[in-house]
Amino acid sequence: MCRNIRTLHNFEPAAGDDEIRAAALQYVRKISGTSKPSKANEEVFWRAVDEIAHLTGHLLDDLVTSAPPKDREVEAAKAKERSAKRFATT
Repeated sequence: MCRNIRTLHNFEPAAGDDEIRAAALQYVRKISGTSKPSKANEEVFWRAVDEIAHLTGHLLDDLVTSAPPKDREVEAAKAKERSAKRFATT
């Protein structure tokens, strides 16, 4: 999985449209192998981003869990701690 695509399910507050679209954009970039489409592929590229964002929104709306929602700040702090340990110089 692309490291820039973040988990969006089960957070409080729920993922917003901007986060969903950003994840869709990263996915399409990864799959297409380009960060900026050529003029010939621009329409299909952005249509794919729109469709994937739309479907992702439905997926997030329909997923159910019994786990309590995660806190974004706590999860970000955990990620920073993992990163610091992983990339620490010895």
